[in-house]
Amino acid sequence: IGCDYPFLTATDLQYFLSHTKITGVDTTVDELDKLLVASGAVIPVFYFKNWRYHNLQEVLLYSDAINVNFESTGNADRNIMGMVGTGALQGSLLLSKQALLQGFANQTDKHNTAIHEFVHLLDKADGDTDGIPELLLDKPYVLPWINLMHEQMQQIAKNKSDINPYGYTSKAEFFAVAAEYFFFWFELLQDKHPELYKMLMEMF
Repeated sequence: IGCDYPFLTATDLQYFLSHTKITGVDTTVDELDKLLVASGAVIPVFYFKNWRYHNLQEVLLYSDAINVNFESTGNADRNIMGMVGTGALQGSLLLSKQALLQGFANQTDKHNTAIHEFVHLLDKADGDTDGIPELLLDKPYVLPWINLMHEQMQQIAKNKSDINPYGYTSKAEFFAVAAEYFFFWFELLQDKHPELYKMLMEMF
């Protein structure tokens, strides 16, 4: 992690861990798990020192993917790798330990579940998970960002984009997968999607 993300510091990671509980639901939580969860949290906000996720109190770590009933074993419908908690789970973030580890081990697929879910938290900080992170986006940029998202999503729909197709499902998901791309392959993003790169640079 130190080589791939030289901007991460022990202080940043410790600050997150001092304010956020990490609980294993059906698995143990070791130091590597804590480091990777904290990294996923800090990477999107490394420019904003001492950033607090005020809408997060606890990360729930499951051994594997879960289903809509939050079961991580014995059900073929388990396809949720991570999610922001709602309702009774408001203030929590759910992550698959397997997906957490895979996200940092595989540097070739532009996908990192932890970063994806923490970007959703950033998006939700203004009250709505809608792909428009008002805390990161000055008002003059809101309409251009909405228009750019629409254009990029249409390119995905036409199979003319290398952005994760999941980004077509909603503006919130587009923002999250675009951020994953940005933090893992920023040079490729700059080359293939220069306007998107510039807008994400403005935000992050």
